[in-house]
Amino acid sequence: MSIVKRIMLLVILLLIIVSCKKSTDTSLKTINYKTDPLPSWNEGKTKKAILDFVTKVTDPDNPNFVRVEDRIATFDNDGNLWSEKPFYFQLAFALDRIHATASDHPEWKTTQPYKAAIEGNIKEVLTYGKHGLLKLVMASHTGMTTDEFNNIVTEWLATSKHPRFNRPYHTLIYQPMLELLDYLQTNDFKTFIVSGGGIDFLRVWAEEAYGIPEYQIVGSSLKTIFEYNNGKAVIKKLSEIDFINDKAGKPVGIHKHISKKPIFASGNSDGDLQMLQYAASNDKPSFMIYLHHTDAEREWAYDRESHVGRLDKGLDEAREKGWTVIDMKNDWKVVYPFQLQK
Repeated sequence: MSIVKRIMLLVILLLIIVSCKKSTDTSLKTINYKTDPLPSWNEGKTKKAILDFVTKVTDPDNPNFVRVEDRIATFDNDGNLWSEKPFYFQLAFALDRIHATASDHPEWKTTQPYKAAIEGNIKEVLTYGKHGLLKLVMASHTGMTTDEFNNIVTEWLATSKHPRFNRPYHTLIYQPMLELLDYLQTNDFKTFIVSGGGIDFLRVWAEEAYGIPEYQIVGSSLKTIFEYNNGKAVIKKLSEIDFINDKAGKPVGIHKHISKKPIFASGNSDGDLQMLQYAASNDKPSFMIYLHHTDAEREWAYDRESHVGRLDKGLDEAREKGWTVIDMKNDWKVVYPFQLQK
């Protein structure tokens, strides 16, 4: 056999190997767009509205065409890309950290909301509202370097499980939203997470889960300082709030980190309303979409009276202005990726 034929044969074998690796890839991000870009979405007005919008803004011959550099899409995380019940997952992390470090803080045994957290009285913890939750987050997130924090979050995600589903928290991401993110990315949208959750907490795992890089995450943050000791440079987290990326803070965070108004904005609560309003004020075609939790069997059903992820004013405004509202129960074939395996 000539050297040329041998090289050609080697190339063919390599291509076959690569092809086989791709065909057996079980990654959640592997989606077949040839037949249906949103296979976990039921046919209906919600799916059609998404497809129609993306088609018109990516068609150069359409009067609603939007240039690639202006195709910005923003997504809330809690309750929009992954679940948020029975309470925010980052709070679950904070509570576990409070338990793990309680012996170093004897004063917590008589001070709220730490006392309730140590006793596992979640109902009591939630009565202290956002201010109380911030206290727990600051107490459990500070006094360490960002590298130390990243390692603690990574270990927590690997060892902790959701109380209802008995699965790791980061597996409770929404399969239909993964497909939506992929569909937008395939059509040259730059997708951002704009969350009230902690930016450092999200950065640990969100890129692997959603295909969104760390620098495209906008979130709440604690103040930090730079330290340089014995030739080692670190960023250390302080027990002081830097920025709350929620409600009116979301457009501010978008302006600060992205500098462009989104043309696609997705949320699930009143905390996302201002972000959707900001997108609606764009001088380009825009698409605002709310996820309405209506599926008590596969996930949860809640809206106006919920202490977590309340959707009240936002639901009214969506209906008034004709924004798209996802009905989880009726619009989604499955909720979580693991349900595809059944």
